[in-house]
Amino acid sequence: MKKTISAYLLTIVGVGLLAGGLYFIKTIEDPQGMLRALPYICAGLGCVIFGHGIGEIIVRSAMKNNPAAAKQLEIDQKDERNLAVANRAKAKAYDMMVFVFGALFLSFSLMGIDLIVVLLLVFAYLYILVYNSYYRFKYYKEM
Repeated sequence: MKKTISAYLLTIVGVGLLAGGLYFIKTIEDPQGMLRALPYICAGLGCVIFGHGIGEIIVRSAMKNNPAAAKQLEIDQKDERNLAVANRAKAKAYDMMVFVFGALFLSFSLMGIDLIVVLLLVFAYLYILVYNSYYRFKYYKEM
């Protein structure tokens, strides 16, 4: 019950953000500073949150109408082979991300993008690498 309410709440919040973002895109004549990007960020986040909420609602209603499919979906989600495949795919994507982001930072710095933007991206990149290292050491100690 609680999950269903949160899915509906997410959908409503997503529609609100989307509508607010679109409203401000249309009504603000000459945006300055942060107002140039904020409506577009709100519209984008609204789309994402709305899509997630609607997806949850659709999956829950489909599982309620078809108990056999719901049971099979639960088995598939808990299957060790599927978990291993998903973890391996995440690892490959992470490995690729390290090199792609490194090349992106290099190209941004060569293009003369504002230093603040490049530094924010670099700090986010380093945060991800430190996060990876922390859990790698943690898991090495456990095993």
